[in-house]
Amino acid sequence: MPHAVLCPPAVDRDEWTDWRWQMRNRIHSLEALRAYIDPTDAEVEGIERTEGVFRWNITPYYAQLMDHDDPSCPIRRQVVPTIDELEPDLVGVEDPLTEVAHSPVKNLIHNYHDRVAFCVTAECAIYCRYCLRKRMVGDADFFMRTGELQEAIDYIDAHQEIRDVLLTGGDPLTFNEAHLEWLLSRLRAIDHVEIIRFGSRMPVKLPYRITYELCDLLARFHPIWINTHFNHPKELTEDAAAAIARLASAGVPVGNQTVLLRGINDDVATMKALNQGLVRMRVRPYYLYQAQLIGGTAHLRTPIETGMHIMRELRGRTTGFAIPDYVLDTPHGKVPLHRSYVRGRAGDRVVMETYDGRLWAEPNPIPDDVDVPFRLPEIELPADVDTIDTD
Repeated sequence: MPHAVLCPPAVDRDEWTDWRWQMRNRIHSLEALRAYIDPTDAEVEGIERTEGVFRWNITPYYAQLMDHDDPSCPIRRQVVPTIDELEPDLVGVEDPLTEVAHSPVKNLIHNYHDRVAFCVTAECAIYCRYCLRKRMVGDADFFMRTGELQEAIDYIDAHQEIRDVLLTGGDPLTFNEAHLEWLLSRLRAIDHVEIIRFGSRMPVKLPYRITYELCDLLARFHPIWINTHFNHPKELTEDAAAAIARLASAGVPVGNQTVLLRGINDDVATMKALNQGLVRMRVRPYYLYQAQLIGGTAHLRTPIETGMHIMRELRGRTTGFAIPDYVLDTPHGKVPLHRSYVRGRAGDRVVMETYDGRLWAEPNPIPDDVDVPFRLPEIELPADVDTIDTD
């Protein structure tokens, strides 16, 4: 069941539940972090040495979920930098999905024929250490001026095949209501835009952002959908449940996109507890993502066989709609990671077929210290396969 998050004694409760106060008081220094945890030497060194590589920010609410003394805490490991991020990795890739190549205008990704991902901001309330868009989050070059937002809206307006617009970033709910109203009203004025979706982690990292005023605004522009991003049962708090309830009361369906993370949620019991808890909160488990090949995240990635095993163990042992689709996002779209699409393992790469019939080979070695429950059949690497260069 959802658990309570206590307001620290030194903070007024009205301030604590004000999302703007939370944003102003985000933690991004060792001194501030020590109010919530006892950082290990590896965390201290990680914070010092990753400066200038990837920023870090943690809301006080999310920091309150961290275990003070346990460095293996699944909340800490998602947001506190460690020295592992500077260890050698297969790749130094910043844009594994070639989103920039699919961007006809700034921050608008047109990868699928009938839908676009619109990165309306580069700001987030927290900076997840495995973030797909580490290249842009918090970077001033990726923030959008009004004219740039309008240029992307004009592109959507000019392309009548676009029926579905995903507002993402960064986190679009860092916008205030006036800014959101401006954006939503212009998108809703485009006749062929049927669906507007938000990709936001605010219900997880800062549920106080989901105010009644925000929900009333969203309800004016239906159909609105939200996909959020719970990764672990510890994130299923009473405050998060209340935020989801406000969205549900406003008629906003909420889905969840979990990332499979080594040592955080890569076991059957944790994944089952997470998804069953989400369903109790009226959140539909949507995707379980294989973690992307972002440089500096090798310590958080799992073998694909691990995810396939988890999915097999969930089937028949919990409610059907409590089971997400396990997928890998590739430059050619999302690939379901089950036997209909996965052909086998060619050494350190897993070969799969994309939705349009192309072949993709995902670099996915099995670390020596990881026991996998089974191994995919070994195959020859096809000559016509596409992949990321790891040399």
